[in-house]
Amino acid sequence: MAFSSSVEHSMKSPSPRLFDAWRVPPSGGRSLLKPVGPEVQPYPLLLPHPLLPDLETLASATAAGKGYKLCCVQVFTHLIPMTIQVQIRRKDGSDVSLDDCAHFSASMAEALEASQLFTEAYVLEISSPGIGDQLHSDQDFLTFRGFPVEISFRDDDSDLHQSGLLHKRSDEHVHINIKGRIQRIPRKAVTCVRLTNPTG
Repeated sequence: MAFSSSVEHSMKSPSPRLFDAWRVPPSGGRSLLKPVGPEVQPYPLLLPHPLLPDLETLASATAAGKGYKLCCVQVFTHLIPMTIQVQIRRKDGSDVSLDDCAHFSASMAEALEASQLFTEAYVLEISSPGIGDQLHSDQDFLTFRGFPVEISFRDDDSDLHQSGLLHKRSDEHVHINIKGRIQRIPRKAVTCVRLTNPTG
């Protein structure tokens, strides 16, 4: 089971305005939003492409310092405010708990504030990818060849998502079968590959 916690930040004033959300996605579960400060007025946000590598470096270092391993970082710029999703596991490879997500959320939020990477409002979501959700090792890609997946990747200044059937992963590309046609996505641009159900 995957867990997540999220915190909304507004950088329009020196003191961030926070909203806590504790969720159990994506297979049902309930979501609770508890405001702990003044409401943030949403507005469109864009993430410059060069910030994502810095964000990954920051998240990886913060996770390692707290006994976790970084699995994936995604920035959803189409959401208002934008969402920064950081997925972690314990160093032994096991899933994290809801309490782990909550504790790491505070540490990651402090690291982001200190880094001053973002000057606009955002939602920070800390989550566990769940068992069998994301593919990481070469064995994962062999085992789940032909399974439906969603690939998240970067293209210039855009964060893109492509769904299809997993074909293979080579040294240079992730290959995906989209309605009988093989599309190659540069491996260095891929930020996340996760299993999905046949309907997406």
